[in-house]
Amino acid sequence: MASGTALIYDEEMTTHKLLWSDPICDIEVPERLSSSYEQLRSYHLVERCVHVPAREGSEEEILLIHSLEHLEVAKSTQTMNEEELKRVSENYDAFFFHPSTYRCARLAVGAALQLVDAVVSGNVRNGMALVRPPGHHSQRNAANGFCLFNNVAIAAEYAKLNYGLQRILIVDWDVHHGQGTQYIFEEDPSVLYFSWHRYEHQEFWPSLRESDYDAVGLGKGKGFNINLPWNKVGMGNADYLAAFFHVLLPMAFEFDPELVIVSSGYDSGIGDPEGQMNATPEVFAHLTHFLMQLAKGKLCVILEGGYHLKSLGESVCMTVKTLLGDPVPQISGEMAPCLSAVESIQNVRAAHKPYWKWLAYEDTSFLQNLSTKSHLLKKTNSNPSTEHESKITNNTVKVERFLELHMKNILFPVPPIKTATTGSESSEHLLPEHVQLVKEMDKTEIKALVSGCYADLVKEEKTLLSLGSMFVILDKILKKEVCNGIAASPTAALSAAVALRHSIRFGFQRVLCVFIGDMQMIPDTEDGHLSVVLYLGIWGFIFLLIKLLLLLLKDAEGNDFFSAVLGLILPVAYSYQPNLIVIAVGPNRNLGINGISLLVAFLQGLAESRIFAVIEDTEISLMQSVTKALVGASTPPFGIYVPPTQEKVNKIKALRDQFQQEWKMLQCSGKLSDFI
Repeated sequence: MASGTALIYDEEMTTHKLLWSDPICDIEVPERLSSSYEQLRSYHLVERCVHVPAREGSEEEILLIHSLEHLEVAKSTQTMNEEELKRVSENYDAFFFHPSTYRCARLAVGAALQLVDAVVSGNVRNGMALVRPPGHHSQRNAANGFCLFNNVAIAAEYAKLNYGLQRILIVDWDVHHGQGTQYIFEEDPSVLYFSWHRYEHQEFWPSLRESDYDAVGLGKGKGFNINLPWNKVGMGNADYLAAFFHVLLPMAFEFDPELVIVSSGYDSGIGDPEGQMNATPEVFAHLTHFLMQLAKGKLCVILEGGYHLKSLGESVCMTVKTLLGDPVPQISGEMAPCLSAVESIQNVRAAHKPYWKWLAYEDTSFLQNLSTKSHLLKKTNSNPSTEHESKITNNTVKVERFLELHMKNILFPVPPIKTATTGSESSEHLLPEHVQLVKEMDKTEIKALVSGCYADLVKEEKTLLSLGSMFVILDKILKKEVCNGIAASPTAALSAAVALRHSIRFGFQRVLCVFIGDMQMIPDTEDGHLSVVLYLGIWGFIFLLIKLLLLLLKDAEGNDFFSAVLGLILPVAYSYQPNLIVIAVGPNRNLGINGISLLVAFLQGLAESRIFAVIEDTEISLMQSVTKALVGASTPPFGIYVPPTQEKVNKIKALRDQFQQEWKMLQCSGKLSDFI
């Protein structure tokens, strides 16, 4: 398995800068790069990464995407004076040249290609390239929107040419539409391009009709261009997660990419003067975590926009920490997407229904009378105008103060050990790296503990003794000495019941319990109040939902899993925001090893990765696979996508409709009544 996270940064890319006054371009400053790198250093992340040097992209590599005419114009600017540079720059929309721009742009291209080489060849598992100028607006024959060469597009074409890749996913979470990338690949079915962007019914730059949801690609590329337009500002964490659950991730798993490239613009984060969105830095950790479950973990993150330096730096750090395998921080904010976000999600699903198997039986329809259209009557200009400059400056200071406190609140010490398990020393060589083998609890201690607190649950000697490993591992998780752990048990359901009571006694009040397989639910009846919390909050709802979904999977080939997990289980789990997850896998399970491992991997985005898994002791191969998932190894691919049946889609939809008022992340259709 490839390991390590590449980081590419070259200070020379900070020499590209604006030489004259331009209110549109003056936010694209060298400090975007240098301050992000310094923030990485302050978190001691730089030394944990694999340093990969940048290089210049060759002319031949640039010509994979761009015209010779465009290349020659860029080359000619190296010897121009300021007046000449200004004159050439005026030929383009929102772009400026400096004598060093051509060199910096070639370094940006080369950095992206170095990252692709390192990841695809297996020298590292994933990585990030901090580059300037950005690239996703540049087109075959034109600079545009601060971008000279399209770094991500060149990287994708290079990966196809040099490594024979046939399916590449580009995820563009910059707040502006990457129209350059769309134009380049809109007829190419080998590249799936997803972009969310501030749109406001075509009022926000680049103000293109083809940035709307119904631009799905052309010719053979129909269905492979996904635009999710944000029609109002203020989108937050829940809106971004809903977009992933109900649009991007189902499409991505059906597409089954061999490589994922992120056009990583952080102007979609809080405080940015361009985006004016409310998403906090940790959301990018969660988005990164989801994408790491694709393409065997081959993920290349390449910087695009981001113009609030503090917000940018913190978001870059959240991304890199996740790439390194650190536990993802608990996400903040109310887990409820806004009506406008859900309307956009519904329209994207409707537009793409003809092209995707997972949407074949979904009840989708277009919404024409959108809730945001009335607001446009009051708008005259979507870009921050000069009269708002003082307001933006004041907001920048407020956001900096907010982020200082916010990051202190969400960041936590990472336990020294990732995963704990028990077993004999002779079996230690079978365990993945970063797994700690712990000694079981003494029999006398077990009996004393059980007789004092769990006698009503544990009645057999054999069962009692099997709890020794469970208590040791669970205590290490609860005390935050390890992130997560796994134990074998002859009775997984009973062990899970004891684990639930033990964790509640320890002070954990929001525990998500996931049962997989044929197991009898054992409700906790120790305390009347506690019973209500557990039964209604966990088993009575979450458990029954998941049990129903797993029963739906009985005769499937594994792909109903995605409809169930992405459309229901993850939205509910994120709505609930547990601080501990207990997973129990029993006999006669219908979900395969790959599905269970991927579910475990997904759930690690919650509860700061505090997961306790208990598995029937006959499931040796499953133990090994889940242990790898807990450590953070890449989950194996599912193979050829087989869509769920209409009956199963309908059952999942019925559950979604039934519970979306309580668990708002289930909402993926814009019915106004659901938001009142």
